[in-house]
Amino acid sequence: MQLYIKNMVCPRCITAVRAELEKAGINVLAVELGEAEIKNDLTPEELQHVDKSLQALGFELINDRKGRIIEQVKNEIVYLVHHSDETLNTNLSNWLADKLHYDYTYLSNLFSEVEGTTIEKYYISQRIEKVKELLVYDELSLAEIADALGYSSAAYLSGQFKKVTGLTPTFYKTIKENKRKKIDEL
Repeated sequence: MQLYIKNMVCPRCITAVRAELEKAGINVLAVELGEAEIKNDLTPEELQHVDKSLQALGFELINDRKGRIIEQVKNEIVYLVHHSDETLNTNLSNWLADKLHYDYTYLSNLFSEVEGTTIEKYYISQRIEKVKELLVYDELSLAEIADALGYSSAAYLSGQFKKVTGLTPTFYKTIKENKRKKIDEL
């Protein structure tokens, strides 16, 4: 049986979900971002119990097909931006369509309808959060950050950063309390 879980954005989320499922006595076969494969089917009461315990940790079971697809889009983008060294050799629309085996127009319309924003804006917001993280670490130059995240230049990255945050990357680095958003709140 496959469980689809909302708000899983990092390896710690995988560990927390696995632990919560095992605590509930469920035989877990695999856990990935947004999904858990379990050995046996669950009764409606067991599903409700699991959902309640996951909600206490900030997660949520997804029961509808559209919700699962949207969560897959988000998880693929989060993984690409925050957890992978992969750089896109194609545009985002082709990459997502290939990854999820859906027509991009369908994915885009569904995402916009449900989330109230575009996939592209979601992708940009994830990239900007990653830039903020790297700026705070202060280990890479802006040009190195741009290169690492697949921007064509530091100038393009700087322009997009200012458009999204209202600040230049250089000014952002000087702020003592850099307010980064949680990945699952984007």
